[in-house]
Amino acid sequence: MLRMGPKSIIAIFTVFALCTCIDPYIPKLNGYESLMVVEGQVTDENTSYEIKITNTYQEQGASSGVINDAIVSISDDNGNNYQLNNTGNGVYKTDKTKFTGIIGKTYTLRIKTHNGSEYESEPCLMNYVPDIDSLYFEKSQELTNNVTQTQEGIRIYLDSKEAETNQYLRWDFVETWKFKVPSPKKFNYINDSVVVPVNKINEYCWKNVKSNEVLVHSVYSGQTGRIEKQSISFIPSNESDRLLMQYSILVRQYSITKTEYDFWNNMKQVNEAGGDIFAKQPFTVISNIHNINNPKERVLGYFQVSAVKQKRKTIPFSEIVGLNLPYYHYPCERIEMAPKDYPWPPLAPPLTMDDIYKMYTSSGYTFVEAIQDPISFKVQKLVFTKPECADCELTGTSVKPDFWVDLK
Repeated sequence: MLRMGPKSIIAIFTVFALCTCIDPYIPKLNGYESLMVVEGQVTDENTSYEIKITNTYQEQGASSGVINDAIVSISDDNGNNYQLNNTGNGVYKTDKTKFTGIIGKTYTLRIKTHNGSEYESEPCLMNYVPDIDSLYFEKSQELTNNVTQTQEGIRIYLDSKEAETNQYLRWDFVETWKFKVPSPKKFNYINDSVVVPVNKINEYCWKNVKSNEVLVHSVYSGQTGRIEKQSISFIPSNESDRLLMQYSILVRQYSITKTEYDFWNNMKQVNEAGGDIFAKQPFTVISNIHNINNPKERVLGYFQVSAVKQKRKTIPFSEIVGLNLPYYHYPCERIEMAPKDYPWPPLAPPLTMDDIYKMYTSSGYTFVEAIQDPISFKVQKLVFTKPECADCELTGTSVKPDFWVDLK
């Protein structure tokens, strides 16, 4: 057997470290131009509409520059003008008591920045949108990992009533689900003989996630205007806790123009191209906003005007259990420890429960409860887990949504 001395080992380690250490490369873009980004939408819902204005940035990891000192307004084709309130962080909102979008009317967004630049959107007609007929789900599969593996789960589908005139639709959705942490914190540790119940056990919570997928559809000439079995979302059953208790999805359907359809289609292709320098290079994404005095200035984003219909589907676990899908398992370790269970030098002073408690809590674990003798109630073991496995409010909220009803 070949034996190596200390110097040889150090030399090999040094070479290995030098050869495997790669500094991150952050390219500097010559001639970089900061662009205005406008995000916002007007619908026929009685709510406050929001316009967000920011600037792009050059370096990865840099903060996006918000524009907080603009004058923002929306006008309609009857000459009415509605000024938006500056709420900070680049967000401007309408007053819902004074302005609600109306189907058949045309709206224009106007922005004036502190340096005198003026921007205006194209006039946008609010089209009628058909009702969502039904939301439903089926057991499904999806290829993943470069189509080498198959995921099992459920797929949410949508059927929509036939549109009267509009032939372009877009969807987004909000997911809400109830979940339970595996090892909720039930007690506080006082000393080796005293543990007291916590005031509130954060065992059940809700998570809420907005979609970031681009979902658009066009009805070509000769096709029926009714949408059937439109795929909205695929949920792998073993990748999250969405389906373990009760899941709810709110789908919103928008009427859009051909120009906006092209915008979202282009955005979809840019998103699918990836974000590295070897990916497909994105083309210019269409915007309906321009600088009045400098038409050559590029503006990112799209002022959206659309009627909206929405529908909610709630799926209890009782409808999932019979599908024979793989379940999600929380990556949570439950540690039950007493001084005698911890490896300790024979001649060192014996460990105490206090020592065990301090060692684990200082290492990032949370004490959740104690195992006690059923007769003397003396603490026999301490139980620890990771904080997110003990307190559901670390990853969700314990405030029950207004619409939520627990189903069996």
